[in-house]
Amino acid sequence: MIRNGVALATVMLAGLNLGTAGARADGDLVNGEKIFSKCKACHTLEAGKNKIGPSLQGVLGRTAGTAEGFKYSEAMKTAGAGGLVWSEESIDKYLAAPKEFVAGNKMPFPGLKKPEERADVIAYLKSMMQ
Repeated sequence: MIRNGVALATVMLAGLNLGTAGARADGDLVNGEKIFSKCKACHTLEAGKNKIGPSLQGVLGRTAGTAEGFKYSEAMKTAGAGGLVWSEESIDKYLAAPKEFVAGNKMPFPGLKKPEERADVIAYLKSMMQ
């Protein structure tokens, strides 16, 4: 009986560890919101409201350089015309090295070097999409 209880406890703890690992892989919303506070100086999550940077509301699935009412660099418009659509993968690459991913873009932000920070921001963006 004790042996079964120990085995059950071990399985439950293993499951908790897997759950934590999965949550981390999908991003941490609280940390993503905290990191996104850096982005708020230039971006908003309100649809149609641009600041120095375009609104990021609905960015997932949007063609690069096409947020309504925002004046994009030629580089970003060209990237969009060439087929760049913002997905989790493309946003991750862009956030890692914005000036390398779309050379000539106007965003002065140097990027987020830590993959987990990028995953957290992407998870936060996904959670805020209307």
